[in-house]
Amino acid sequence: MVSLDSALPRIAVIGAGTFVRTQYIPRLREIADFMILRAIWSRTEESAKAAAELARDFAPNVEVKWGDLGLQDIIEDSSIDGVAVVLAGQVQVDISLKMLQAKKHVLQEKPAAGSIAEAETAVSCYQSVPNLVLSKPIWAVAENYRFEPAFVESRKLIDGIGDMMNIQVIVEGSMNSSNPYFSSSWRRNFSGGFILDMGVHFIAGLRMLVGCEITTVSAISRHVDVTLPPPDNICSLFQLENGCAGVFVMAVSSKSPKIYWRVDGTKGAVQVERSTDNGRHGYSVLFYSEDGECRKTFYPFSGVNEELKAFIHDISQANKKDGVVHEAEPRSSYVEGARDVAVLEAMLESGAKQGSSIQVKRF
Repeated sequence: MVSLDSALPRIAVIGAGTFVRTQYIPRLREIADFMILRAIWSRTEESAKAAAELARDFAPNVEVKWGDLGLQDIIEDSSIDGVAVVLAGQVQVDISLKMLQAKKHVLQEKPAAGSIAEAETAVSCYQSVPNLVLSKPIWAVAENYRFEPAFVESRKLIDGIGDMMNIQVIVEGSMNSSNPYFSSSWRRNFSGGFILDMGVHFIAGLRMLVGCEITTVSAISRHVDVTLPPPDNICSLFQLENGCAGVFVMAVSSKSPKIYWRVDGTKGAVQVERSTDNGRHGYSVLFYSEDGECRKTFYPFSGVNEELKAFIHDISQANKKDGVVHEAEPRSSYVEGARDVAVLEAMLESGAKQGSSIQVKRF
């Protein structure tokens, strides 16, 4: 008799750092009825074991893998359907491609790549993966902002504000010594530093909200806080393909953190802002109607949970081998993640050229 579990997608987590321990494992616990956590890998045995212990309650048989041999074990294990690659930005694409070449579905953490040049090379490699099955393995990027209910609902509200007049994205971050990612060595050696690593989230939220692409940018970037890698501040004017202009302002570390997106239209406005409600962290969505009334709704964070559920669902569909070509849920497609990078890369290039107007590379 076939076990019911045999039909569930079997996944491995590649990485055992802070984000895996604090986000991936708790979120996977919430969807444990829909998948089997087969293995957790890290560079070191100690780290892999520590992460695996956190998952024992819902994945009692999770295997611990580490080092080059452990990675090869996962590559060669045909019982593993998919992997979540949660590693340093410099190595994620390379590891993702190795897993894809081994016919495993991949959910890669953001950013999609360190540059558009790297993304283009990666896509070329992916497209050359021999098509020995009905379709290529799924390659998704974990951009949880596109899955946050606040942005999903706000996108619908945009239709009610008339023609867009202007947009503001203000990010006053809190990346200081009390933040667990502050000492992350890879982010300090990553081109674009925290601006690129963190910034793709805010660009993803912006693009999700307005529903069209950013075509040109002009930015001034500065290095103010010497405890952070340069640049740590950026101020950019951008234009959408629909002609509307906006500003994107990001300070990596601020004494008074605040994050919001605001789209002003001829009939009203929509604002999404980071907030708390009865101890829950999430977003408040404010809809200003034509009569001046404001309707406010709070949405707790759930993007990581939703993107993981989407990935597991995608694997389940692909495993049916029904002759249909299965791709990543559009919000988590690699192309979407690369387009976020393209916008930040253009802003950083403009900043390096003292505000020159830069065309965002089409991807």
